[in-house]
Amino acid sequence: MAVAVRAGAAPLWWAGVLAAGAGIWAPGLTGRRIGVWAGAALFLLTAVAVALVRRRRYTHFAGCGTRAGRHDVLQDRRVTLRLRRRALRRWLPAAFAVAVGSSFAVPAAGGAVLAGAGAGLWAKAVWIGRAERDGDTLLWVRTDWLAGGPVGSRVKGFRTTGIAAGDAAPGGARRRR
Repeated sequence: MAVAVRAGAAPLWWAGVLAAGAGIWAPGLTGRRIGVWAGAALFLLTAVAVALVRRRRYTHFAGCGTRAGRHDVLQDRRVTLRLRRRALRRWLPAAFAVAVGSSFAVPAAGGAVLAGAGAGLWAKAVWIGRAERDGDTLLWVRTDWLAGGPVGSRVKGFRTTGIAAGDAAPGGARRRR
């Protein structure tokens, strides 16, 4: 489940860094210095907001997770990453264009918001990984429920397995062999 959270972190981070880098070259209405400072503040606010949103739902599902049965399909980490990033592919270019376009008003701020969202998702995956390590279980979402997101409206609970199940380490990272 942390893999699904972590899947959007890298594309958002890099799109934000590129948009902020491109936005620095535009003088903007507010000026570069104010734009960069506003972008830094928005980066922090966005990262904290994304890391904290729906935390209660994650802890609730983690606390009442049921053991994965034989009928549950546990996807490989690679497959989950590919499917979640494919879902992001539709709106990420639009978000990048909006971030670069907003640089004509406030330089680098839009890119900082995108990068902050990526950093917040990564921090959330680290938090989930810490909970998985403390509970000595991996949390999974059924593949047919994952279309709306890791804790979307279709998700009714998490499945749990031991730490050695699957090819993902706690927190969604690749398992070291």
